[in-house]
Amino acid sequence: MPNRNSVVALQLGSVAIVVACSVVGGAPAAAQQPEPKVFSPGVISGPANDLSPAFTPDGRTVFFTRANSSQSVILVSHLSAGKWTKPAIASFSGTWRDLEATMAPDGSFLIFASNRPATAGGKAIDAYYNGAAQPGIGGNLWRVDRTPNGWGEPHRLPDVINGNGSIFSPSIAADGSVYFMKPVGEQARFHIFRAQFSHGTYDTPVEVPISAGDSVGDYDPAVAPDESFIVFSSARMKANGTSLFIAFKKGDTWGTPAFMGDAVSPPQSNDIEARLGPDHRTLYYSTRREVPITSQPGETAEKGLAMMEAWNNGLANIWEVSLDSWIGRNGAAR
Repeated sequence: MPNRNSVVALQLGSVAIVVACSVVGGAPAAAQQPEPKVFSPGVISGPANDLSPAFTPDGRTVFFTRANSSQSVILVSHLSAGKWTKPAIASFSGTWRDLEATMAPDGSFLIFASNRPATAGGKAIDAYYNGAAQPGIGGNLWRVDRTPNGWGEPHRLPDVINGNGSIFSPSIAADGSVYFMKPVGEQARFHIFRAQFSHGTYDTPVEVPISAGDSVGDYDPAVAPDESFIVFSSARMKANGTSLFIAFKKGDTWGTPAFMGDAVSPPQSNDIEARLGPDHRTLYYSTRREVPITSQPGETAEKGLAMMEAWNNGLANIWEVSLDSWIGRNGAAR
């Protein structure tokens, strides 16, 4: 189970059980699997652990988490002349442990997790997960609205969602409903929940029926705007570590989650913080995978060194991959 003490713990040491993936909605055949690539190497992916990109609908602005073992902050970058600008601290971040921003499909607001006090003048939020107390490093969900002059001030979502101090990883559907993770059971493993938004408020959250059991962690949901599919991380394949899974919804029924395959989620790469791009057909996620650097006789090590210094450093970088092989053949709408 991931240790939320640091988002960059990358869900190591998970307790898991192995479940079989269904044939329907499973990973594409090996020959059809797309090849992921690192996102904005050396600018957004590179100097630290970089995670959870949240794009505006036009794809020209991205918010993301940069973190180490003691702090996390939400940064913002803009696409200019085909390149991403040097990231800067988002206007609503920089004081508390802020992380995991996610954008509403229409771009009118975003939601993020933070340990900031639930009430003005209070102390940082405590948490309890993985069977242990996590003082001062908890999380509640906060909303920031887009205004004509930029982004407003964060306000905390209601207690019906923030029912304890271990609420993380939001994802927003087109109707405003929110998916997120919170711990359940005696072992306090994270599971994925959904809160229906209606008439300006949220209903009581219900668990999304994709769990592999109370002892298994499922986390970091990325839901399609129409809720036709969901991508998430799970420790249910113990030998693989933390892996990516996809599940499809037919009517009101969620299908069996399918492992997304070694090309997208190699063993022990610890793939987390899934997000959908503005086209809703591109998956972004964070992974510690490294690209092997090979050289031929007579070549220098300069190219490899430049890659290591820029991003190929074993830290969590953001990667992207097309979902067409999955959602096209399953009929999921964009």
